[in-house]
Amino acid sequence: MRTTRKTALAATLTAATLAILLSACGGPSAPQPGASGAATGAASLIPDTSALLSAVSADATLEAQVPAAISGTKELKVGSYVQSAPNNFFAADGSTVIGSDHDIITAIAAKLGLKTTYSNMDFGALITSLQSGRVDATIAAMNDTAARQQTIDFVDYLTSGITLMVQKGNPAKISSPADLCGKNIAVVTGTSQQTFAEDTSAKCVTDGKTALNITVTDSDSQNQTQLRTGRIDAIVNDLPSAVYISKTTQDGNAFEVVPGDVIDGAPYGIGVNKDNAALRDAMAKALDQLIDDGTYGKILDAWGISSGKVTTAVVNGGK
Repeated sequence: MRTTRKTALAATLTAATLAILLSACGGPSAPQPGASGAATGAASLIPDTSALLSAVSADATLEAQVPAAISGTKELKVGSYVQSAPNNFFAADGSTVIGSDHDIITAIAAKLGLKTTYSNMDFGALITSLQSGRVDATIAAMNDTAARQQTIDFVDYLTSGITLMVQKGNPAKISSPADLCGKNIAVVTGTSQQTFAEDTSAKCVTDGKTALNITVTDSDSQNQTQLRTGRIDAIVNDLPSAVYISKTTQDGNAFEVVPGDVIDGAPYGIGVNKDNAALRDAMAKALDQLIDDGTYGKILDAWGISSGKVTTAVVNGGK
């Protein structure tokens, strides 16, 4: 899902995320409020952004730029991987989608005079769903990369990176990517984490060390189960998700995030079909308006990810 940023970003993002989780902050990937293994009082850690989103009003000029096939339905069909807190996950009822990504795309849609309809799908199916027209846009903490730009367009809305999550106490003694050689790790299929793991494994072999034993699954929840039971040594995950999971699972006693540089920092992008440039550009302008009027910043503040904010919407800014 992820180009390298330095320790300052990692430390700032981690601190900011932890601060909001401690004062304000489900889906299969992270503990649901009230679910088995969830942190005590986890529901109280989830910010209520409903009033903020309700206050977003449509812009007539932007509404006119939305393709008729979409504006006529008043619906923006969104594909997401709703198993990645705090980006996209399920509330305690198991069906309501919440999270920072959800709030951002909901606000953008409102600027365009639209309501969002979410489809939860495997991360690896998001791009093909755009290409087939099953959805109009995707938002799932997906990194905008040059390779992905060959098939879809992006409106960049956040900057983040990936990190390593280990068992509490770090029994495998992993302090950096170099320590992964010979270790058992897990990633979600189709993500930049998988690419990172494969590249790291190849480097280990080139350096005369043992390759990584990589387990590729369809969901973070599978990976967490394997890490919790000791079948793997580490999970490669998004930094915001890793911090959230570490803080909320078993009252923070199951996992921890390896400190250090954020890995492969890059922009997250809203995916749009390459044949739908009008929608792409309207969404970019809507995001710019939300940045300018402060709504975007308030959403990021609520979810503790303000250090990843962008100052303007950029189309296909990934490298």
